Amino acid sequence: MFVSSKALRVIFGVLMAVSLGFATATPARANDHLLPPSEISEDGLHMQPWFHQSFLDLKEDIGDAEAQGKRLMIVWEQRGCPYCKKMHEVNLRIPRVVEAMKKDFMVIQLNLWGDREVTDFDGEVLKEKDLANKWRVMFTPTLQFFPTSGQAMAGKSGVDGEVVRIPGYFKPFHFYFLLRYAKTGGYETEPSFQRWLSGIGNKLDEMGVHYDLYADDLPKDLPADL
Repeated sequence: MFVSSKALRVIFGVLMAVSLGFATATPARANDHLLPPSEISEDGLHMQPWFHQSFLDLKEDIGDAEAQGKRLMIVWEQRGCPYCKKMHEVNLRIPRVVEAMKKDFMVIQLNLWGDREVTDFDGEVLKEKDLANKWRVMFTPTLQFFPTSGQAMAGKSGVDGEVVRIPGYFKPFHFYFLLRYAKTGGYETEPSFQRWLSGIGNKLDEMGVHYDLYADDLPKDLPADL
């Protein structure tokens, strides 16, 4: 199985989050603060009304994201994916998580087996399923993050220009801080997301903030500046 070099930087943390996250029982959450559940599209994918409705020319999309002071983020999903369902039913119903995604990212959803035509950053036009093959996307959900500048992607395919890739599901704590890791460019000084996240954990410990890595919610007293 081929895994891109960028994926190797974070894949250990992904596997730990996935394997331990589902094995650990967590208390049921109160529903009074959660966002409404997502709807299902005709192709079987969960929909979020704030996902960017793109013409799927990725060069244009990253330019639009840059103009808005955001990063481009691509989420790969497929019909019947239990981990995609979990992401939408848990992570994407937490207001703070969704607020961070809407504020800092332009999010485009692609279908691993889809037939829509997408123009890669390098200009090649492919169906979604062929682009997934070109970019070596093998799991769902897979999250890809790209540079803040469209110029940084000039002449590159998405697989060559991505700055962070996460193949798999993260619990909310990992998921939220993955957004911070990508947004702040944490990967530039610490290629290992797991090590970077350990630093966040140390800060929270110093602040006396209790957190559960495998809970289906974020800590109630999570500081706003983290």
